[in-house]
Amino acid sequence: MNMTEATLDRRGAVPASMLPAAAVLPDTLALPWTQESIWQEIRAGAERVAAREPVLLPRLKALVLERPSLGAAIAGVVARRLAAEDFPEAVLRELFDGVLQRAPGIAQQAAADLAAVKERDPACPDLLHVVLNLKGFQALQAYRIAHALWLDGRQELAFALSNQVSVALGVDIHPAARIGCGVMFDHATGIVIGETSVVEDHVSILQNVTLGGTGKEHGDRHPKIRTGVMIGAGAKILGNIEVGAMSKVAAGSVVLHPVPPHCTVAGVPARVVRHHRDDSCPSDEMDQSI
Repeated sequence: MNMTEATLDRRGAVPASMLPAAAVLPDTLALPWTQESIWQEIRAGAERVAAREPVLLPRLKALVLERPSLGAAIAGVVARRLAAEDFPEAVLRELFDGVLQRAPGIAQQAAADLAAVKERDPACPDLLHVVLNLKGFQALQAYRIAHALWLDGRQELAFALSNQVSVALGVDIHPAARIGCGVMFDHATGIVIGETSVVEDHVSILQNVTLGGTGKEHGDRHPKIRTGVMIGAGAKILGNIEVGAMSKVAAGSVVLHPVPPHCTVAGVPARVVRHHRDDSCPSDEMDQSI
């Protein structure tokens, strides 16, 4: 499913009229998974860990083993991570369960995100670890819930959730931003994504990345990150500019001008330092070298 620059409707479907032409992904990105197979793998992992680590059994039961589906597990995990005195876990879990039931596409996007992390992160032992322990994945799913609320006209609640994600997880995503599927936030601390940003499918973003504006201008003012892009740690991409498909932004770069497809940019300000093969996908390769 290509979510490029599209938003889910209230049923979780993608309006066909909102699907633009997208870059063709390399065949290596065709991952052999389904949402159900991912959920069954997570459950099996939880059962194995529960047998080895009884201390974790209550957590595993509450967040995985007693939840009926991947969507329900995500609702439970995100509710627990965002819970606060004035945001009780049970209230959040009920809210998130309802959102995910009305927008089942969110769980499908989450499954693609899970597969992406497992494929790209060599430090990831299994899918259960991603769901329970990786705050980048958790922050991204919290954004998806807040975005659904935003589209449903519940902007105040969406803002409140986004603020809580920033406080609890250190990731600041405006609920109106548009983010596709198969996305990985690696480490995630300090990621900032502005209101009119677009992040297409199969993108990898490392810690302390900013997709920001250039000042006080209004309207469409944030970056557009195309399919297959990798953005290195600490990079800043500023303004309504495009980072072309299958390109790479090197760590610490400041990007102020559009980036062509299939290249690496680096420096302050960033400039093109290398052109890639047509079959190279930086978000999948995760090669940090210039």
